[in-house]
Amino acid sequence: MNRALPLIPVACGVLLDGESRLLIAQRPAGKIAAGKWEFPGGKIEPGETVLQALTRELHEELGITVTRARPLLRFRHDYRDRHVLLDTWCVDAWDGEPVSREQQAFAWLPADALSTLDLLPTVAPIVTALRLPPHYVFTRPDASLIELLTGLTRLPRGALLRLRLPSLSEREYAALASTLLPAAHAAGLKLIVDRDPAMVALIGADGWHATSAALARYGARPMAADRWFGASVHSNEQLQAAQIVGADFAVLGPVFETATHPGADGIGWAGFAARRGVVGLPVYALGGLDQGDLFEARQHGAQGIAAISAYWPR
Repeated sequence: MNRALPLIPVACGVLLDGESRLLIAQRPAGKIAAGKWEFPGGKIEPGETVLQALTRELHEELGITVTRARPLLRFRHDYRDRHVLLDTWCVDAWDGEPVSREQQAFAWLPADALSTLDLLPTVAPIVTALRLPPHYVFTRPDASLIELLTGLTRLPRGALLRLRLPSLSEREYAALASTLLPAAHAAGLKLIVDRDPAMVALIGADGWHATSAALARYGARPMAADRWFGASVHSNEQLQAAQIVGADFAVLGPVFETATHPGADGIGWAGFAARRGVVGLPVYALGGLDQGDLFEARQHGAQGIAAISAYWPR
């Protein structure tokens, strides 16, 4: 008879300092996976909320008191002998100076430098979530180049920008994307195309967005690891498929009725959280949202929001 593996709930904190460096800790001798590097945290005890457990663990390990934190990524990771449900929060304000209270080494490093360390497998999806912005902007499907160029500077810096222009031919789309790309970069944006993924390398775009139909055609990641790969999904099964193919993030919705699909019922925040589940992939919430919904989106497991009208007011 196979014995059911235990499911261990864990609170994990990513400390982010004023220089955008992350605190990473090495597991000490005598613990499981000793020598590997991880973000600090520990088991959530019965009766504790995630934030209570995180505050306690970071005080015990590092001697600090958390004063500001937000949800980042909640996901399950399966080891050979146990399942871990990792509730990760971003901590950007605390009292005290972090010190090693449990004989673990730790270091402050930029996210790009973490790959030089022997990391636990749970670190990679957390780093992806840290690198992704909270805003994913879709263009209006009928937008002109002039409208796009004049509106770029009003978009949140650092946002992903999906060029969604279904009426254009492949040639017209590629030409417009090539023209828009330097202006998008100058505005601090990452340009995401949604046609053939080969276009990413051809024009130097920052990534590719797959529709759910396009996603089903690929059995492996169709592009380089240094470019963003996102996908539209409508169910937890599609979300898991996106993870298997090697997507960096997904978009799930509609949360509420949208102007582009009037009368179509949204799944609501409870439905979003249920379909999002605990897959180790950052997920943007889509559908009838504006920038003021970011807090609510994060409380329900979203990386951020994806939208059209929230960013392109008429």
